[in-house]
Amino acid sequence: MSMSTSDFIQRLKNGENILIAEGYLFEFGRRGYLKYGANTPEVVVEHPELVEVMHEEFVHAGSDVVEAFTYYGHREKLKIIGREDDLEKLNKTALRIAKKVARKHNKLFAFGLCNSTVFAPGDEKANAKVRDMFKEQIEWAVEEGVDYIIGETFNALGEAMLALECIKEYGNGVPAVITIAAYFPDITTDDVPITEACRLLEENGAAVVGLNCARGPATMLPLLREIRKTCKGPIAALPVPFRCTDEFRSFQSLKDPKSGKHLFMNDLESVRCSSADIRHFAHEAKQIGVQYIGLCCGNFASYFRELAEVYGRTPPASHYSPDMSMNSVFGDEETGVTNALATKMKEFILGIKQ
Repeated sequence: MSMSTSDFIQRLKNGENILIAEGYLFEFGRRGYLKYGANTPEVVVEHPELVEVMHEEFVHAGSDVVEAFTYYGHREKLKIIGREDDLEKLNKTALRIAKKVARKHNKLFAFGLCNSTVFAPGDEKANAKVRDMFKEQIEWAVEEGVDYIIGETFNALGEAMLALECIKEYGNGVPAVITIAAYFPDITTDDVPITEACRLLEENGAAVVGLNCARGPATMLPLLREIRKTCKGPIAALPVPFRCTDEFRSFQSLKDPKSGKHLFMNDLESVRCSSADIRHFAHEAKQIGVQYIGLCCGNFASYFRELAEVYGRTPPASHYSPDMSMNSVFGDEETGVTNALATKMKEFILGIKQ
């Protein structure tokens, strides 16, 4: 049995939550299979078996969706690294790997478009090029039978709207989820308030609208509350799991507290969220009414398990959820049972020996 486009729409209409694990780009970079800076998914054609494994990891952690890893797998980005000839092969390979895992586990199968890097407001020639890029990717996705198409990380409403138009025109009725990257200001780079941009995308036919990437949990939540007030249908939230603040709203702006240097992209580990941060975000998002929920760049399986459990799921990975009562040194904090050696070790570990 497999999911379908109608399953996706019906689940939304029924008020069900859709959990989606993203973050393939950063996680493959962290594992040494993707070049930060270029950010292109060459791993899809070089190590397809690893892409399948990561899909399996995210399903194990509770994802309802298997999204083909095609982020920045479009013509313009592949041209930069001299691999434009691999465009069709990369997209079709990514789709087939994702489809295999999705159908195996009865999960939703999705494809993602993303910001083109060449869109320019008012530039008809550039935007015709973007349309062609979107068209070819959408048609490959439809051929493989995706349940829905994601358009994500758009900083300009114009490009987000163009992606939605292309999905409607070339997607053979497949639903669209469109999300915007909100950087420092609460407006798009073509000067539209984010809440208004989401409303317009919803009114023009997007099944789900909202935010992905750029902001961390703490800086995304206030804007999500405003979007919830503005939009009538399901809203999306996929923050990056980094400790953004009012001073540094986007993870691209975060600085090293020691050196003052920007951390993006390769030194962000020092400002990662804790598991407690992810749980707090999930609780707040659930209270707001975020129905389409996930994590973006920086996500990994144990983070996603935290989110899934807050949303009421018990994925296979929950079998391995932390239980400090089983720890030989710190377990007494849960059980009240201790021994002299454990107590002494704790004193030494924590530096509290008198």
